[in-house]
Amino acid sequence: MDKEIISIELRQQQDYCFKASFGGTLPELLCDEPPPMGSGLGPSPVQLLCSAVANCLSDSLLFALRKYKQAPEPLSCRVSAEVGRNAEGRLRVLAMQAQLHLGVPAAQLQHLDRVLAQFESFCTVTQSVGQGFPVEVQVWDADAQRLK
Repeated sequence: MDKEIISIELRQQQDYCFKASFGGTLPELLCDEPPPMGSGLGPSPVQLLCSAVANCLSDSLLFALRKYKQAPEPLSCRVSAEVGRNAEGRLRVLAMQAQLHLGVPAAQLQHLDRVLAQFESFCTVTQSVGQGFPVEVQVWDADAQRLK
């Protein structure tokens, strides 16, 4: 099994505001908690988690479709996280819902049933966080037809 170590570095700027460095030539990202705890100067940790799930699902769907030489662009994805208290009264992400939208009608894409049946299994982030809480994934086409 191949292993890879992915590292980032956080440096506190003030209070709950941190600058995230990803290495190389990638731009740094300011992260912060929303008020009243932080100042909301950047995305919160939960927003970053939602972004990671959305990005990974979108990448996986695009990769699966392109394997069949399909052009679904432009793709979009919205992820919502349900945040609430666990049994110990601590805030946790309890569930997520992802809605992926294809940029074209389903009728324009070949092998779509096969793609929809397998693309999630290639999503590293969603499969990982899904071990901790449920992640519901929906796919819609450009004609607002729910495909999954």
